[in-house]
Amino acid sequence: MVIYETKGRAREYCEHAVNLYTGCGHGCVYCYAPDILNKDRNTYINAKPRPNILKELERECAILTSSMFFKPFYVLLSFITDPYQPAEVEYKITRRAIEILHSYGFPVMILTKGGKRALRDFDLLTNKDWFGVTLTLLDETMSRKWEPYAALPEERIETLKIAHNKGIKTWVSLEPVLYPDVTLEIIKKTHTFVDEFKVGILNYHEHSKSINWHKFAHDVLKLLVSLNCHYYIKHDLRKFL
Repeated sequence: MVIYETKGRAREYCEHAVNLYTGCGHGCVYCYAPDILNKDRNTYINAKPRPNILKELERECAILTSSMFFKPFYVLLSFITDPYQPAEVEYKITRRAIEILHSYGFPVMILTKGGKRALRDFDLLTNKDWFGVTLTLLDETMSRKWEPYAALPEERIETLKIAHNKGIKTWVSLEPVLYPDVTLEIIKKTHTFVDEFKVGILNYHEHSKSINWHKFAHDVLKLLVSLNCHYYIKHDLRKFL
């Protein structure tokens, strides 16, 4: 199934997802996908569309919606990969995927570090959809260190503002958390145009051991409440409260 039910940490974002690509060209240092998929990192960064992905997506949508018990559900694009990574400039499959999902009644949740590449498809998104970005840093140099080929933080933030102004619901994944003080600054900088924050930790990386997660958990919760934000604290961080 290309539309799959998520499990574990992924399920805290959305209960269903589609990964349109194999691999991701953003090359994030902290990315654990190559390890869990047993892929070489140098190979994983050379992303390609999954074989026949659009044909399979349409076939599954038709099957799912044919049931008399069908109820539309959100589909996340994407969890393990990115719908607006550099390869999307060449392959242009994300727009068609959104069109297919919408035609069968599925609203979408976008999660990307692709920045303004996503603007191309804002004309397809409605107030039933969600547009989200991952925000980890604010400094350009540090962003290039940790997420070398992703859009810079300011570009992602600007794309969020545009989505918000168009009436598209916006969300931010504050995961991984690399530097807690920076994460708090991101919330302060973006909360007026973000409809929901989802806050996690940093998994599968040695840098996580240098962070006081108890302090961060309490600090971020206090800030979110004080700013009257809608938020979701993921289980990995919630245990430190």
